[in-house]
Amino acid sequence: MKKASQLNFGEKVVINDIDVLSPHCNRLLEVGFTPGQQIELVHKSFFDDPLAFALRGTIIAIRKHEADSITVI
Repeated sequence: MKKASQLNFGEKVVINDIDVLSPHCNRLLEVGFTPGQQIELVHKSFFDDPLAFALRGTIIAIRKHEADSITVI
């Protein structure tokens, strides 16, 4: 399985799972990163941190270590 942090610019995927053991799980769910939701990587900063994703009609930036806890298909 691929992690959200491994996406290429412009790649669209669907969230498969979020690691519930991650300390960032609740925050990701609250801002809209839920299983079944389509996301697109729209911006990568230097050293891939932070990453900006388009989802639910908005753009949300998260840290690379947070994106590592999101599994996509």
